[in-house]
Amino acid sequence: MLFSEHRFMHNDARYGSIEVICGSMFSGKTEELIRRMRRAQLARLDVAVFKPRTDTRYHAADVISHDSNSLRSKPINHASDILSLDSSIRVVGIDEAQFFDDGLPGVCNTLANQGIRVIVAGLDMDFKGRPFGPIPALMAIAEHVTKVHAVCMQCGAPANYSFRIADNDEKLLLGERESYEPRCRVCFYQLV
Repeated sequence: MLFSEHRFMHNDARYGSIEVICGSMFSGKTEELIRRMRRAQLARLDVAVFKPRTDTRYHAADVISHDSNSLRSKPINHASDILSLDSSIRVVGIDEAQFFDDGLPGVCNTLANQGIRVIVAGLDMDFKGRPFGPIPALMAIAEHVTKVHAVCMQCGAPANYSFRIADNDEKLLLGERESYEPRCRVCFYQLV
């Protein structure tokens, strides 16, 4: 039986899903998350947005894109904190998901199985080009994955790597253009 046939037969049930928006820094991940959340609000769906409490770059509570668009969010410490939702919530947005603990994929599955649309945005790779946090696992279980690209600051090609220009080898370094720049594969690995 096809999913669409199954849905037709059970039209009174709610169907949740997981969507992942991933890519390098400065690629528009948060902007796309905000756009999808606003569309849900226009559809008069109750929404909730979460971000890690450690991400205070632009605002302590709000999710803010590099283009200064924003949404009210709730800063939390652990992925499991997301589960204490009001029962009216139909869409959940999660920004900077790479900073959450490894419990995030399980939390997202739980929400989707309860009929909630879950939209997650985050870096898929760290500054060394390695899979980052829970994003790879989320990509594996998501119904929809959108990989967005920035512009390489060296050559202008589509960029999907976050190159650290700051002299710091810490795994987690919150920063902006003073610390990172987007690069394509060739310029990231300096293959020229």
